[in-house]
Amino acid sequence: MGELASQRHAAQPSPQPSAQSGMRDHGEPFLAADVGGTHARIGLVLGTSDHRHPVSVLHYHRYPCADWSDLGALLCDFVAQLASAGHATAQGRIRRCVVACAGVVLDDTIVNENLPWPVSIGALREQLGLTQLEVINDFEAVAWATQFLDADETLPVIETTQPAARGPVLVMGPGTGLGSAVLLPRAGRAEVLPTEAGQISLAPGNEREMEILRVLARGHTHVSYEAALSGPGLLNLYHALCELRGCPVALMTPAEITAAALAGHDAAAQETLQVFCGLLGSFVGDLAMLYGASGGVFLAGGILPQIHAFLRASSFAQRYLDKGVMRAFLQKIPVRLIEHGQLGVIGAASWFLDERQGDPAMPPL
Repeated sequence: MGELASQRHAAQPSPQPSAQSGMRDHGEPFLAADVGGTHARIGLVLGTSDHRHPVSVLHYHRYPCADWSDLGALLCDFVAQLASAGHATAQGRIRRCVVACAGVVLDDTIVNENLPWPVSIGALREQLGLTQLEVINDFEAVAWATQFLDADETLPVIETTQPAARGPVLVMGPGTGLGSAVLLPRAGRAEVLPTEAGQISLAPGNEREMEILRVLARGHTHVSYEAALSGPGLLNLYHALCELRGCPVALMTPAEITAAALAGHDAAAQETLQVFCGLLGSFVGDLAMLYGASGGVFLAGGILPQIHAFLRASSFAQRYLDKGVMRAFLQKIPVRLIEHGQLGVIGAASWFLDERQGDPAMPPL
């Protein structure tokens, strides 16, 4: 999954901060969108005074991206839904929006090969009549939201005898692409580092994975982890293993591969998912060491919640911990699974509220 550093795109010069800029007032509702390669999740949100749950989601809808001509049309439909439902907050014009999106900003455009369409920031702002539009990386938003997770909103993958220490928190996960970000706790205010970790070169951990890499590397000078650890990556692994096993390609989509593996109907699909989980364990362990993620690891993305039991029974934990002298460090780091759901929307909205309160250049709501 391509990554996107936070970008500012204010529609007009920012006014001076209000006298209450040091306080979190509720302000007016605004749009928060989490846009991935497969789905766009949109919320009408409002800030709250609860520091543990700083965002209230007033209305929410998930859209298949492929069904829409562009992001503007999708957002306009959401606003029309609010009006047709007689939503009280839709009586006034919605002026602000924050978009969490995979990709890179080139001039006025968000570009990512996993998105079904480019996103013009200026056109989107004009189409919706916004006075302010902010853009944040999608996994940066999810990482930001982990500050507000309750324990019962996560599932264990690797448990520890003691709670996580205060330290960097790694958030990563495979979906249409492979995203990753790191939450850095600070006194008074956290920071999030978006990363391009998914583009790191794929490192095989055994002979079978070396064979797979040789297949994937044909015609390419670079094979990334994303080429294996994503929805398209799952297909890449399956095709490579079908070739190595000398069997026909019978499954056409990542969902079919996952379903066949979980049901035990297809030996190539089962091996594909086992290889997927093993590579993921190695990669997560590498990233946990790289960022010193003593605060814990959260796995997200669209694939892992579907295979939670399979993941726990796989070689994921063994490969995660198999880091020589660093094994003792990794044994202290809990790894938990989070359902994506509204997390990107909540993370983008809470980031926006925090930026507005912490930066005098941000216009008040």
